[in-house]
Amino acid sequence: MPENVLEVTGLRRSFGAVRAVDDVSFALPQGGSLGIVGESGSGKTTTARIVVGLERADEGEILVRGRPRGGPPRGRTARLARAREIQMVFQDPYLSLDPRTSVEAVLRETLGLHFPGRDHTPRVRELLDRVGLGTRAADALPRHLSGGQRQRVAIARALAVEPAVLILDEAVAALDVSVQAQILNLLADIREQTGIGFLFITHDLGVVRCVTDEIVVMRHGAVVEQGGTEEVLSAPRHPYTRLLLESVPRPGWDPQAIAAARRAL
Repeated sequence: MPENVLEVTGLRRSFGAVRAVDDVSFALPQGGSLGIVGESGSGKTTTARIVVGLERADEGEILVRGRPRGGPPRGRTARLARAREIQMVFQDPYLSLDPRTSVEAVLRETLGLHFPGRDHTPRVRELLDRVGLGTRAADALPRHLSGGQRQRVAIARALAVEPAVLILDEAVAALDVSVQAQILNLLADIREQTGIGFLFITHDLGVVRCVTDEIVVMRHGAVVEQGGTEEVLSAPRHPYTRLLLESVPRPGWDPQAIAAARRAL
């Protein structure tokens, strides 16, 4: 069995009287793919932000490759080393890309920050090829790229630092269905080639079914069900998981019945 690159135990986070994350635990093996699903307000994004270090936990432990990911690191070297452990790709890459900076410059800046003193030309070419852009896109500015191409740049930038874990927070939600498929196929190839652990944060059960091995279902900050993706989605045990599956539009879908079931839950 592959070792776990990420272990989360007893994670808790409150905002005033609201328990946003309530005793969340899961493990992600090397080369594995784990999906955290739930509706808006379920706590899935807050969990991801805690794991990557954008939020702090009130309680709990996070291990990356068996090492505790504790409080804020001291010193530039420690901060960069911590940043290399876990990278995150967001829903709208346009907001995280400098509109004045070309694709190649984005990658060179990241590589220069984390791996100074090297010739980064071969690595830039490798990253562009890996995400299916090629050198033809190297000089392009973000505004000249499609949404799918911008997301490929964001993925390349995250891969540049050779992370143990890549968190994808609704990373294909804003893309057309055909482009979603391209990006998901790309991610599957990257996972196979690199052994990076993927953590998908999404409300889309179709995405989860396609690209994850394990699933964690969250509601009101707590984990209500978890296990193998196919097992959970084929035979859900918790009423909330069944409600999520029944909420997916299909022939004979009754939104009023779904709304009534939601109120009764």
